[in-house]
Formats: sequence, structure tokens, C-alpha cells
Amino acid sequence: MYILCLADNYYNMAGRKAGVRRIRHKLGKVPHPKSARARRPVKPHSAKGAGNAKRAKRRAAGAMHVPVPKAAKGVAREYVKTGIAGLDGLLEKGIPKNSSIIIAGGAGSGKTLMGLQILANAARGGKKSLYMSFEESEERLRQHMEDFGWGPRELERKGSLMIKRLSIFDIRRSLDALMAKSEGELFIDVMPIILPAGFKPDLIVLDSLTAIASAFKGDETYRSYIEHLFRYLESMSVTSFLITETEQVPVIFSPTGVEEFLADGVIVLYNIRKGDIRESAIEVLKMRGGKHMKKVVAMQVVSNAGIEVYPDQEVFSGIK
Repeated sequence: MYILCLADNYYNMAGRKAGVRRIRHKLGKVPHPKSARARRPVKPHSAKGAGNAKRAKRRAAGAMHVPVPKAAKGVAREYVKTGIAGLDGLLEKGIPKNSSIIIAGGAGSGKTLMGLQILANAARGGKKSLYMSFEESEERLRQHMEDFGWGPRELERKGSLMIKRLSIFDIRRSLDALMAKSEGELFIDVMPIILPAGFKPDLIVLDSLTAIASAFKGDETYRSYIEHLFRYLESMSVTSFLITETEQVPVIFSPTGVEEFLADGVIVLYNIRKGDIRESAIEVLKMRGGKHMKKVVAMQVVSNAGIEVYPDQEVFSGIK
């Protein structure tokens, strides 16, 4: 360390870079300036160089960098099945575990039903499942599940399912605390959503991001919150499904468009009008870390069963 300090002083006083490099070479810090390693030209088009160029380009454009979750070395990636007939057939292996998935669609397209069905299937398989609603009451959601024979009360008694209604005012309080923390007035970790005490879920459905967005006065505060929410869900190691309200045939799939960029996957439900009737369809638009079929296929709600998807029945009309 003492020799290195002398070298730095020498460099600053005399401006002779080669001298410092030779001394640091003796300390094992850098290669000797006359060595083959030091003279080796940097390949501008190498994989590392290209990666650096891409990162610099992203920073210059002001783009957000969202890392793709990777499985640890030597550990095979795990996948989650939805248990919905046909939907799992659109996914080669399933949904990568601990992903955040947007379920987007217009009114009456089946978003809430899909969320409840996924959780019911997971809960019956022994996974702890949490439905967090900002709109419908717990009792109404239980009734939806009972209409299809999914037995929510029994699953709740076993401790594998929890249905919780939240208030938008809770989100506002979390936002105020988050803003105080960013200004240095708060020194504790702020949770964007409050999970029930003593219940560590494997899967979460959040209904909905559209309701959360209504609690914010401007896009900037909402975007700060939503980025914090996605980071929080990632830190929880939970597979999450976030519902968003869109047009019946949407162009963007979330309140601001930034959510679908932050999410690992997007599943779109369509409710297409054809004359005097409406036809339901579904598409897996995006799925990081998992292969999927890239087509829009037929879907319907079946009494005493729930949503069924038909991978072999492609839908073309009404969707651009």
C-alpha cells in the first residue's frame, strides 16, 4: 500500500504514467506496459465490448434496465402451472417461478375469474395463495369461487388460501412514507403493500393496478410507486399476477405502459364483439424465461369448471 501511494504521488508530480504502471505491475495490479497482454488490442466487436456499448446506449437514452431473473448456477429453473385447461398448453414448461405476470383485458373479459382460478388450483396443490383486492369484497370473491365449485372456505380453513380486501388509502400512506424515505426523512424499509401477518404466500394476485393508479395524482409518483412494487415482489420470491383494466382490444396493456415493461410476462384476455355476440380469446404476449405459443386462441367460461382455453382454435378477426 505504501509503495502504491508513492507511485501515485510520483505520477501526480511528474506526470509519467509509464512509471506508475511499472510499479503497479510489480504489485500485481496491471500488466507490464511492454508485455504482450498490455499491447493486445481491444476488440471493439467482442461480446464484452458489445455489451458495454449496449449499456452505454441504454444510459444515454434514459431507459430503465430490468434484469431478467436467472436461475442460480447448477440449479434448474422451476416453473409454475396455472392448472387452467389449455392455458398451460400455450406455455412450453409453464410460468417461471417468482415471475410477475400482468393479466390484461377489458371489462367482462375474465381477469378476476382467471386470477381466482389460478389461486384455487395452486391452493389445492398445497401452495399458499393470496388474493389482494382493491375493488370487490372478500365475500363476493368467495361467492365467485363457490359458483364454480372451487371450495374457497375449505381452502381458507386449511390455511392455503387467503382473500384480503385492501384500501386505496393504505396505498396512499405507503406512498407518503416512500416519498419521505426518498427525501431522507425516513430510515426504515417501506413496503408498497402490506401482507397479512403470519402468511407467507407462494402466489399473489393483485386486483388491480388500475385501481392503484387511481389513487395517484400524477404519473411520476405512480411510476415511482410501481417500480418499488415490482422490486418488492421480486425480493419476496413470490409468483405474482397483477390485473390491469384495458380496452377490449388493447394497444397498451397497463395504466401507463411502463408496467408491461417491468413485468416478466403479459397475458391478454380479449372480449371481441362479432355482430350481436362477443367472443372470448387469450394471448400470451410476453414471457421472460419461458417459451410460449405466439398466437391468439379461443377461450370460454364453462359452468362448474371455470376458464378453458383452446390452443388449436386460433382467432383472427377483431384483433389487429
